[in-house]
Amino acid sequence: MRAFEHRGLNDGDEVDLGGLTLRALATPGHTDEHLSFLLLDGAAPVGVFTGGSLIVGSAARTDLLGDDRTLELAHAQYASLRRLAELPDATRVWPTHGAGSFCSAPPGAERTTTIGAEKTSNPLLAAPDADTFTDRLLASLGSYPAYFARLGELNRRGPALVDGRPQLPALPAEQVRRLAADGAVIVDVRPVADVAAGHIPGAIAIALRAQFATWLGWLIDPGVPIVVVRNPDQDPADILWPALNIGIDRIAGELAGGMAAWTGSVVTTRLVRPDQVDAPVLDIRQAREYAAGHLPHAIHLELGSLPSTPQAAPSGPTVMMCGHGERAMTAATLLERTGRRDLAVLVGGPDDWATATGTALQEGR
Repeated sequence: MRAFEHRGLNDGDEVDLGGLTLRALATPGHTDEHLSFLLLDGAAPVGVFTGGSLIVGSAARTDLLGDDRTLELAHAQYASLRRLAELPDATRVWPTHGAGSFCSAPPGAERTTTIGAEKTSNPLLAAPDADTFTDRLLASLGSYPAYFARLGELNRRGPALVDGRPQLPALPAEQVRRLAADGAVIVDVRPVADVAAGHIPGAIAIALRAQFATWLGWLIDPGVPIVVVRNPDQDPADILWPALNIGIDRIAGELAGGMAAWTGSVVTTRLVRPDQVDAPVLDIRQAREYAAGHLPHAIHLELGSLPSTPQAAPSGPTVMMCGHGERAMTAATLLERTGRRDLAVLVGGPDDWATATGTALQEGR
């Protein structure tokens, strides 16, 4: 167990920032101990760091501590938002969670807001009572990454300290092959087109982008060693730091020389344009995305559930699709690990398909 020197704060405690004051506000709901922090200039509120309480257009989810606590915490979240709504309308709101967060800001939401704007436009603040608020909040929640369940304890204990810049040791192809045979997972972080042109059998493609850590933590067991495949222009720090931030620290190294140095067989995956869809479609986006608009007759299966339910994917030739192609390639490589070689990846999303074919998308489930 690690212990950190700290000053514990309770509701109403203040910290002098030298001209400004930070006041702790108890706002339980996302968690029991959740605090927001009100920034004051003298007695005047300037803004409030709402963390996982009030977010733009919504409120943070209340189901992270288990189904048996969800309703209780949702009622606490209702009271917390009501408390924040009592601040002056001009008070800036700086939430932790932004648009598209699994915690769960609506897609396309602005990054910051004001109390007045939220009182005008946030449907949860317009709820007349706690029960209505709870119904609306819970109806808006989708699935969330598996690593969320273990981060609380990880944060409480504290992660292993990193002394200096983390490194990706270079591993020759034969060593990568041995590690994979012993149970290591090969994570290919290259762009979609590069993965499609040829990747190591059994590799899982997780494109290096802003959402990299989300899918790494969702799909990869933290107890399993990882070998990375990257392009020379992809910075190892952009791989290692996000992984370490979510407790993924068993990264054995990288394939020395990248795919150019691989001496074994490779798997290729066909890419298709929106006007080339020629097989049943498996849409692996989140349920909320699918309901907002999907290809007619597309089968829906969320990417996060695919490792545990690969048998739910349609058999036979299938086109994998998401919003742009990155998640679809991840899904294709997950299914290819089961022996599938009849998959294609749509480069683009439903809007691209609708534009290319002149066909309307379907909404709802």
